[in-house]
Amino acid sequence: MVHLVYCDNTGKKGEKVLDKILAGTKTMIVRGAAGRKIPHSRVFEGEQLYFMEKGSLQITATATVKHVENLIKLTDEEITQTLDKNQSKLNLTDKQKTRWHKKCLCLVEFENVKEITPLAFDHQGNMDDWLILEKIEDVVVGTSIPYNYEKSKF
Repeated sequence: MVHLVYCDNTGKKGEKVLDKILAGTKTMIVRGAAGRKIPHSRVFEGEQLYFMEKGSLQITATATVKHVENLIKLTDEEITQTLDKNQSKLNLTDKQKTRWHKKCLCLVEFENVKEITPLAFDHQGNMDDWLILEKIEDVVVGTSIPYNYEKSKF
């Protein structure tokens, strides 16, 4: 499977996730929720990540998953410890630390980041900020297929 990750590039300097990834100052992303939610337990070492800025409709970078940690039922203290322990890879602002202070966390470390010739993203309906796909062409203009949420269910 491949994964399309929406990166928040709004807000002040320092919150631009894709810029940090491309600069090499961010080598891990986090997703969290009160309960298990995509991509928790659904992303694996060796799989391909594709990145795009939210709202840009352009897929502009790729990386390979190096390591994944899926955590559940964390206490407030454990959440803080997990984010702090991985801060050198996550490179989160205080606002982002607050956003990802969730009981279920999925930490995805990646390597081999490359900028790619931008692919035009074919946005459909209410897609999440993380899509699990058979191949990236499934969401690229000209080769896209209707997005199937079956792959995103537990």
